Amino acid sequence: MLMLEQMVVLFLLMGVGFFCYKRAIITDEVSRKLSSIVVNIANPALVLTGCMGEEKIKGSELLMVVLIMLGVYASLLVLAFLLPRLLQVEEKSRGTYKAMTVFSNIGFMGFPVISALYGSGALLYAALFMIPYNILIYTYGINAMSGNQKEEAQNQRGEKPSFSLGRILNVGVVACILTIIIYMTGAPVPGVIKTTVTNLSNLTAPLSMMVIGASLATMNIKALFTDGKLLLFSVIKLIVIPVAGVLLIRQFVDNEIICGVCMVMLSTPVGSMTAMLAQQYEGDYEMASKGVALTTVLSVATMPLVSWIVM
Repeated sequence: MLMLEQMVVLFLLMGVGFFCYKRAIITDEVSRKLSSIVVNIANPALVLTGCMGEEKIKGSELLMVVLIMLGVYASLLVLAFLLPRLLQVEEKSRGTYKAMTVFSNIGFMGFPVISALYGSGALLYAALFMIPYNILIYTYGINAMSGNQKEEAQNQRGEKPSFSLGRILNVGVVACILTIIIYMTGAPVPGVIKTTVTNLSNLTAPLSMMVIGASLATMNIKALFTDGKLLLFSVIKLIVIPVAGVLLIRQFVDNEIICGVCMVMLSTPVGSMTAMLAQQYEGDYEMASKGVALTTVLSVATMPLVSWIVM
């Protein structure tokens, strides 16, 4: 029931964006500005909220979750390299498919579901997943979205690809570094800062979903369900990967809460940040938006299905 409620919230927010675009309240320029706010302010604030709880994970459980977390993301990065090629995705969309493979909607959908199913204490495990997630989304994600265009331009000019520290050390990664420092040192955070950061983080879900809704207003909705490659990708993303992943994790872990957290982390739909990055860094924004929308629709059925199979 909670999963269904979260889906209703997502669709209502997307509906607001759809309505605003049709009424010219949100224009293409406004949509780009909103994306910039999400990528550079709201989402980094969401990262920082992960270090502001009072409880800590210690000992063998912490080590276990870290090892699982590293294994999960390493596996997703390998799959992100293979899937676009196996599905014979067009070159312009490969970076977007890579990002969609790795990044799920674990913040807005995953956290509420985990809290309801396993209690607020389980969010500590989920918070650990957010640290590499956000480091990757501001490094690997940006590179995947902008890599093809930059490499093509450099090849035309006869230049070699150059390393950009600015691409790596951006506001998202700085937020992740601060989160790790505060979490590990237990440094006190003033209440006024907590309140400000929390309020900013609360902008992430509504703004990002409104932008997705606005993008849907420019799409052929029928085409959303007639893209064979995207449908096949969605089945792999929403069913095959989480079922195989959790069944494998269960061979080494008998902690039901940890397995449950992994199940939710892997079975959530494509994260809306994927579309935000595509718009900001010249990726295939239309494909990213379609991927977010389609997997979100399908996840209403696939998340309970995955839970029934593996838990």
